[in-house]
Amino acid sequence: MEDAVAETRKEVGVDGAMPVVPAARKQRSILVYLSIIWLIVLIAAAVFADLLPLASYATPVGKPRMTPQLGSLDLLLGTDTLGRSMLSRIVYGARVSLVIGAVAGLIGFVVGSLIGLIAGYFGKRLDSVVTLLTDAMLAFPPLILLLALASILTPSVQTMLLGLTLMVVPSFVRLSRANAMAWTSREFVRAARNMGAGNGRIVFKEILPNVIAPLAAYLPIVMAALIVAEGSLSFLGLGIPPPQPSWGGMISDGKDAIATYPHLVFVPALTIFFTVFALNQVGDHLRTKYDRTLHD
Repeated sequence: MEDAVAETRKEVGVDGAMPVVPAARKQRSILVYLSIIWLIVLIAAAVFADLLPLASYATPVGKPRMTPQLGSLDLLLGTDTLGRSMLSRIVYGARVSLVIGAVAGLIGFVVGSLIGLIAGYFGKRLDSVVTLLTDAMLAFPPLILLLALASILTPSVQTMLLGLTLMVVPSFVRLSRANAMAWTSREFVRAARNMGAGNGRIVFKEILPNVIAPLAAYLPIVMAALIVAEGSLSFLGLGIPPPQPSWGGMISDGKDAIATYPHLVFVPALTIFFTVFALNQVGDHLRTKYDRTLHD
């Protein structure tokens, strides 16, 4: 009985004891889990597409413009204007969209983060030059830049990677620069400098570990924007040349028959929507978890 009374007094803070406060439970949206599942399934299907029991994306499997039908995996989402499996083209088109979005996003992330980190730490003239170039690139319309590159160079995966990478580098430069400037004035950086640490050690050992998390959390959102940009170029006929499928190209092929065969447009459009939505949900979740500026 005495033990129970003592425990109760401790919980309410009697006799000078600190009250016991239960840890707050963070509620996670079910949309985050559904988004992660969708991305895992999509990535697995794209990686192991050759092992799946699907027909070739270039081989007709039925009559043109067949509506979605049960009983056959190839006809589950119907056929396109040439009788090719929509499901097969969605799966193989995921390779193009995901690879372009991931590679261009990662290259822009690495290059932009390093440039912004160095500019934010050293400041002065270097920071002024980097800021001027970044503002100039951000002021140039992204779609005009992509169209110019696609018209000058041969449409290919390499051309799209070049244009999309140039489009996202300035965003990462500005984010990295702002975070680096904030961390450069912290006490532990001053202490490291007073103890004789060189600029390289301070930048890569002290500041970079604190800057990398919020920038990496922003990466899925950038990848979502890149997938939309790739789809836009493919829709305009400046993306991946046929017969290689792409989601934007599938929408372009079916746009003329949208009134009578809406699945030709809605199937790839919904795939883009769910993928972009999932990446944004994951990105927002990572930012909430790792971006310290949201908690300060």
